[in-house]
Amino acid sequence: MDYRQSITRLLTLVDHERTRATGPRQKAIYDLGRIEALLGRLGSPQNQMPAVHIAGTKGKGSTAALCDAAIHAAGFSTGFYSSPHLHAFRERIRRNSEPISEEGFAALVEGLWPLHEELANDAGAGPLTLFEFLTGMAFQCFAQERTDVQVIEVGLGGRLDATNVLDAGVCVITSISLDHMAVLGDSVGEIAADKAGIIKPGATVVIAPQSPEALSPILAACQEKEAATILVGRDVTWEEGSWGTDGQRFTVRGLKGEYDLYMPLLGAHQLENAASAVAALEALGSQGIDIPAKAMEVGFERVSWPCRMEVLSRSPLLVADGAHNVYSIESLLKTLPKYLDHDRLILVAGFTRDKNVEVMAQTLGEKADAVFATASRHPRSMTPGEVADLFNDTGKKASQASTPAAALEMAMDCAGKDDLVLATGSLFLTAEVREAALGIEPELYPELPKPGTRGI
Repeated sequence: MDYRQSITRLLTLVDHERTRATGPRQKAIYDLGRIEALLGRLGSPQNQMPAVHIAGTKGKGSTAALCDAAIHAAGFSTGFYSSPHLHAFRERIRRNSEPISEEGFAALVEGLWPLHEELANDAGAGPLTLFEFLTGMAFQCFAQERTDVQVIEVGLGGRLDATNVLDAGVCVITSISLDHMAVLGDSVGEIAADKAGIIKPGATVVIAPQSPEALSPILAACQEKEAATILVGRDVTWEEGSWGTDGQRFTVRGLKGEYDLYMPLLGAHQLENAASAVAALEALGSQGIDIPAKAMEVGFERVSWPCRMEVLSRSPLLVADGAHNVYSIESLLKTLPKYLDHDRLILVAGFTRDKNVEVMAQTLGEKADAVFATASRHPRSMTPGEVADLFNDTGKKASQASTPAAALEMAMDCAGKDDLVLATGSLFLTAEVREAALGIEPELYPELPKPGTRGI
């Protein structure tokens, strides 16, 4: 089986990322029984090495990437599992901060597929979903390669996420806000309680700054599991330094020392993520993994986490940011003027259907001088016309473009040399803008029917 064949096979599995929850609650589709059965047949590879397990609404990917980069810089072999991918499935499973090879990916699919078929024919289990299968691939990969430390990003929620088969000694809960309400709950408190489901007995839990409504259920879960807590903003603090379009300098005061750091990630929210990563890296000492200050310095400087306030060109400025909920959009718009000087704001916007798109459009429209509405290839994306109508309803006239590449070309033609072109609204949209801007060849998958059409 070659790589393309492995992808074709994977896409026959149920993929909840490419379909939408229909409410009022879809928790029934998430069940740890199948992934536990798979990993049991593999000898529980997920528990063969120390782990950092990271949940949250905003910042979990950046925090995970920072942890992975620093652990690798300390001389340890690392496994990093994240989702979704931007350009290729291989990005989800990384060894030593690099996506695994096409050959390695295909071999994992081929090796685990007979177990999937066995489970599919077991009335007590049932067929694996795509995310469950990929999660099993990641754990098996890291165990086979005798990885020293694994950094695992939760896919959705926490309690019933497929990654929650881990017995992680270090857990991180990043900033929590309203998102995925059809699955996780209608309030920040409900969502926080779900994400706190990753906390294991006796673990060390790093908690990023939270609203009181989110903090309460997290602390209750820590108390119940007799888990030690590290509150970022109280126990671990940060202070911003200088910044430019390439990155920012800052200082983190941890429980074990003070760290002068630089990272190529922009935004005040990334300072919070960096402080959370430092707290997690210090906490790994309890697992026998020592991450010295120099490794944090080197790892943070080398980290790569695209489409998070990423500058893709400079004249005019082109920035891609995968903000995809109201809180993230508000944070982005607040941060942009501080870090990136510009005259007009030219927007390339696209949304997926399971978000609070009306408020997102209203918030973006209030700041944008021109809007180009488009749609990514993702099956849950809204059409360009639907996106344009959202902005038109707020009084901001939007032009339509059939693809992100076409929208980018129109926006760049519209922009002056001192203007800022911002692509945002969906991580899938920003991935396609990045492909167009940098000449990246994407993986293309069989198109599924759009939500709301026959077949969904």
